[in-house]
Amino acid sequence: RVLSLELNKDRDVERIHGSGINTLDIEPVEGRYMLSGGSDGVIVLYDLENLSRKPSYTCKALFSVGRSHPDVHKFSVETVQWYPHDTGMFTSSSFDKTLKIWDTNTLQPADIFHFEGTVYSHHMSPVATKHCLIAVGTKSPKVQLCDLKSGSSSHILQGHRQEVLAVSWSPRHEYILATGSADGRVKLWDVRRASGCLSTLDQHNGEKSKASSEAANTAHNGRVNGLCYTNDGLHLLTVGTDDRMRLWNSSTGENTLVNYGKVCNESRKGLKFAISCGCNPEFAFVPFGSTIAVYTVFTGELITMLRGHYSTVNCCVFQPHFQ
Repeated sequence: RVLSLELNKDRDVERIHGSGINTLDIEPVEGRYMLSGGSDGVIVLYDLENLSRKPSYTCKALFSVGRSHPDVHKFSVETVQWYPHDTGMFTSSSFDKTLKIWDTNTLQPADIFHFEGTVYSHHMSPVATKHCLIAVGTKSPKVQLCDLKSGSSSHILQGHRQEVLAVSWSPRHEYILATGSADGRVKLWDVRRASGCLSTLDQHNGEKSKASSEAANTAHNGRVNGLCYTNDGLHLLTVGTDDRMRLWNSSTGENTLVNYGKVCNESRKGLKFAISCGCNPEFAFVPFGSTIAVYTVFTGELITMLRGHYSTVNCCVFQPHFQ
């Protein structure tokens, strides 16, 4: 199915956003409801299910947090995410320096976290049962952990030197977090540990020349602005503004040296890309100008470019139920 992906002639999504769309998320429970966040602060919730059973169909927007909503984000929404365990709650974060926890039924914020700088990215663990921590990447080099239970952001992970553009919890271990920063580094953390940082990924796998042995490990020779675990959590895919994509063994921290060629990436902020789920082989879908490049994750082969958009693609999301 993935190999024959093309623009759907029969299905469409109702157009509500009047400006760019930065982020999408499909809820993992039924795979039926999708959130989108826009550069004007608007959030829209869609029902992807075709209840009419007609072949041509437009997915309806159920409701939106529009410009006139009292609690709408003031600036660009960079990340939206469903609460992983049910659709009664979702989260959004924005350049207005806030992370909001929304009650889906009332469309009111149940909680709001405030930060000192722009929020680039946030993520809730898809597998956590023992904690309710939301990882947040902001203009500060400190990674913030917000606790949904207590409503406070007490926990801080220190180690990066510049802003944190991407954060992602492991889908395999509930206490393991990966973060990517403008300092060119990707760090893996165990949030139970006092020092926190488990490792800093090294693109050279420790085989640097003697002259640069003092140089700290870097994952990319540019800003690291996107990361995504494979579905089983065994590997981590990262992208950077050095126009490279790298695949890492997430338990050893080793660069697998898969060559994807040049992956053009000039994003000033986080780049949201997706990895397939339940396919063999697995595929990565990466925004690439006005197209989406489809790669095989483990061999680095560029399979196809999905064309259809007229302007820059900011994000993509994979529907695992139907590929």
